[in-house]
Amino acid sequence: MRTLPFWVCLLLALGCEAQNTSSSPANAPRDTLTLTWEEYQPRSTLVVPEQPVPRAKYPFIDVHSHQWRAATATDAQVEEIIGAMDDLNMAVMVNLSGGSGTRLQATVAGLEGRYPNRFVTFANIDFDDIDAPDWTERTVAQLEQDIANGARGLKIFKNLGLTVLDSQGERVHTDDPRLDPIWAKCGELGVPVLIHTGEPSAFFEPHDRFNERWLELKMFPNRARPADQYPPWETIMAEQHRVFRKHPGTTFINAHFGWMANDLARLGRLLDEMPNVYVEFGAIIAELGRQPRFAHTFFVDYKERILFGKDSWRPEEYPYFFRLFETDDDYFEYYRRRHAFWRIYGLGLPDEVLRHIYYKNALRIIPGLDRSLFPTD
Repeated sequence: MRTLPFWVCLLLALGCEAQNTSSSPANAPRDTLTLTWEEYQPRSTLVVPEQPVPRAKYPFIDVHSHQWRAATATDAQVEEIIGAMDDLNMAVMVNLSGGSGTRLQATVAGLEGRYPNRFVTFANIDFDDIDAPDWTERTVAQLEQDIANGARGLKIFKNLGLTVLDSQGERVHTDDPRLDPIWAKCGELGVPVLIHTGEPSAFFEPHDRFNERWLELKMFPNRARPADQYPPWETIMAEQHRVFRKHPGTTFINAHFGWMANDLARLGRLLDEMPNVYVEFGAIIAELGRQPRFAHTFFVDYKERILFGKDSWRPEEYPYFFRLFETDDDYFEYYRRRHAFWRIYGLGLPDEVLRHIYYKNALRIIPGLDRSLFPTD
């Protein structure tokens, strides 16, 4: 009998991705040799103690949420959000999608107008005509007006440094000098800047068998940052760090642990150098959960510099955060497989660390929060 070539055997084992299986019922039996990587979801046989945590031990402030439709929210929609917040023990939600001008005013009214002590709004800025001679002056003036109209911080989205282009088609760097007066104004007004710069470093690496985020890039190809279209990850992050150094009087919240949750020692050195910088852990807890001992030590050492942030408003996902921080459970699932094909472990943080990351640090740097919502210790 003729032996099949190796590559044919490999395709049979992994499943040919060109095969169309969409017409098969979801529960149809499959030949195990044709399962694709996306379909393979093994059920763990490990039996260990489990401590689900549906509600946070302390009231917490989520500094990274997005309520894109807040400006037009109905009473029923806001009540639904408040109900979910109460179930989770979320005392305050920071909505980073406030917009600017009349939209910001409507956003503030849509949430804070109904529950003034439970919501906080951050403003945003528009880079569309950054080449205009008066852009900086107009943008600073608008930001000042937005703060007067209720915004309590500024959110910078990831488009800055990645996809914002000037009129010549050149990438606008995060440390562009035209932005310096904006950072300085935030320091002058005493409001923090929550800034998302770049993406996970794996997005900038080749999409090959060595890439830890292979599955996510397979599912969302537009997240890849190939070298022929984008500068290296190190270049983009260095621009952000130069902004932090240049404006020590401004408080910056580095979103997503600055995409350094996979290198906590390096992140610690950054925090040691820049006392004006805080971090929040939206969308990166899978990184923390695979290094529970080292991450535990990091949280203890930097407990005054870490804020609670999740990013997406899916109430059913918050208990994974609580369980990660409050228990020492072994090998439990993470809520989003495309971020991590591994399981995670609880950090078992002390109560004093939990109090800092849940509410103490945010109370210190975000103005106007209602302190009566939190313990007095």
